Amino acid sequence: MISSPVGLRFIKRAVLLWLAEFPKLLALLCHTAECQSPFLISTKPVMNNSFPRRIASVAALVFCGSTALAQSAAPSLKEVTVTGNPLGGSDLIAPATQLSGTDLLLRAKTTLGETLDGTPGVSSTYFGPNASRPIIRGLDGDRIRILNNGGGSMDVSSLSYDHAVTLDPLSIERIEVLRGPGALMYGGSAVGGVVNVIDNRIAREPQFDEKGGISGKADLNLATGNSERGKGVLLEAGNRRYQLHVDAFERKTGDVSVPIDLVCTKDGAATRRKICNSASDTSGQALGGSLFFDHGYLGASATNYKSTYGTVAEDNVTIGMKSNRYALEGELRNFGGFIQSVKGQFSQTDYTHTEFEGAAVGTVFKNKGSDLRIEARHAKRGNFDGMFGFQAETNRFSADGAEAFAPHSKTDQAAMFAYEEMATSWGKLSLGGRLESVRVASFGSPTEARFTPGVRDFNAGSYALGSMWSVAPGWKLTGNLAYTERAPKVNELFANGPHLATAAYEVGSADLHKEKSGNLDLGAAWKAGANRFSVNGYMSRFQNYIALSSTGLLEDGLPRYQYEQVRARFVGLESSGNVRLLQGASTLDLALRGDLVRATNQDSGQALPRIAPWRIGSTLLWGSGPWGANLGFDHSGAQHRVPVTDRATDAYTLWHLAGTYRMRAGAASLLWFARLDNLTNQRAFSASSVLTTTAFPKAPMPGRSLKVGLQASF
Repeated sequence: MISSPVGLRFIKRAVLLWLAEFPKLLALLCHTAECQSPFLISTKPVMNNSFPRRIASVAALVFCGSTALAQSAAPSLKEVTVTGNPLGGSDLIAPATQLSGTDLLLRAKTTLGETLDGTPGVSSTYFGPNASRPIIRGLDGDRIRILNNGGGSMDVSSLSYDHAVTLDPLSIERIEVLRGPGALMYGGSAVGGVVNVIDNRIAREPQFDEKGGISGKADLNLATGNSERGKGVLLEAGNRRYQLHVDAFERKTGDVSVPIDLVCTKDGAATRRKICNSASDTSGQALGGSLFFDHGYLGASATNYKSTYGTVAEDNVTIGMKSNRYALEGELRNFGGFIQSVKGQFSQTDYTHTEFEGAAVGTVFKNKGSDLRIEARHAKRGNFDGMFGFQAETNRFSADGAEAFAPHSKTDQAAMFAYEEMATSWGKLSLGGRLESVRVASFGSPTEARFTPGVRDFNAGSYALGSMWSVAPGWKLTGNLAYTERAPKVNELFANGPHLATAAYEVGSADLHKEKSGNLDLGAAWKAGANRFSVNGYMSRFQNYIALSSTGLLEDGLPRYQYEQVRARFVGLESSGNVRLLQGASTLDLALRGDLVRATNQDSGQALPRIAPWRIGSTLLWGSGPWGANLGFDHSGAQHRVPVTDRATDAYTLWHLAGTYRMRAGAASLLWFARLDNLTNQRAFSASSVLTTTAFPKAPMPGRSLKVGLQASF
């Protein structure tokens, strides 16, 4: 029984929205004459020559012959949230969310941002269906840190909204989202939060026993709304001493269907119910392996990622992106002295992003980076347990072409950090700190005289204090207080050029100071069996928030925007819960979620741009034996609190329906699934997308789409 007044109001609002919207849904489902055939199965072979045939052949061999293999898998490892949880405790002080298994499968979209959109506290930059980055608590860009297995992803997605993240949901095993002050161990660039994408390419614990074994997974999926055809395969083999990993995936999509008519000039002027230039072709392969010792492990991986996609904002511009990433990771445990264990991670990334104007090469972006992180955990001393570490990161960035808006540059960062927990009779306390030294050097450009060379050095410090109080059985209260400093990025300091993703001529300010903020997070959580409820309220105050502001002038035919520092405040609330309605041979649950954030430029009194409106959602989840189904909605309120330069958005409700069925086929487990998004084909525009203002109405939210698939694991 939920007795919290906040919880009761939350449930009441969800029920009212169900009552208001459900008749519309019934009317649509009953009026079948308006429905077109939602799905056509291609008669072409699913496996084609563009997919890595050797890997596909191995997958087919393993799948078909799996009953003859002596598979001796060890008991499955207990999954714990690792991001922001260096001591491995089960109770986290900082608010965190994890997606994996069937939950991730049914939520997965073509981008990381859209996959996480709707998670309490998380929205999306939505630059069309191919480039979308998470926004956490209203903060985006360099204030959100995206990690791959705990190391930097090293793409340039934080530089521009049309730059995609080089991590595809099709190859992901788990996503962890850490919100708020608890993310400070990852630096000032994580003031909003951290998204850690985990793929198990470097195994940290053996999955098999001493007899050895093999396991794998294959995915096939098709969708109607964007003509998606996706496939992936993953294989792992080994024993207690070693483990090998190989995976590959490919996804092709066409232009995305929408509920309104849009003009497209890509292949001659035409009006269609499609987002013009939104097709994509994405693929990736990875190889990894680990050696396990009595007191640790050592592993390495190599990953290739390629994507060609339309930019949506411009009908005839496509982007060809590729990234090669190499990672090394290891840990030594049980030293027996003051230092109990030492863990090290190193990764190196070579990233290239080419913009094509028709068939001609336009602007080329490159980034070569490396990331080193070393963590040492010390022995417990009384009630204290903790760790400390060192991180170094280097990025060499270049942009060449008429639309290069940032100079050639190099950014070096070195940091030391520490984290301590103290157990108490009522809960625990945590204390963390991080000191960074950052150098940003602009080298100008060999072809563009408008860029000014220069060097800026910054020393930044971040500190956080957290507490958790087990106030009663099933109840806990949490609090996090943090002070964070962030060094400006190269574009904020030295930009000087047209940036068509924002439809602006951007100019940096070389004399910017560190961005400083104070952050407070208070939370309450309750759990009793399958019933649970949590709520977090937060506030962040920035002394000198770095904002891109209009100057009221024009340059090269575009509005001129200048980076400047203003006082800013972010205040918000996020909540989620689950109520078990039916318990027995079948189960029925009501999942609830909601959030709101209010962000203000306190110097001008105006709202900050691209802030999601208040949102609430609810889903009914039914399970019975091998069957599962869910039906729910996500409602976004109208967003009229926008700067004078931005476009307001109307409220909308998106319904979704999904079903799953599990079965055995020899040694394999088959999971069939179907998902229907935007059931009512609702017209909607994202308040947090820059395109809603700069390219309206070119990029509405996708229309109704049916996705079906099969995941086989063994």
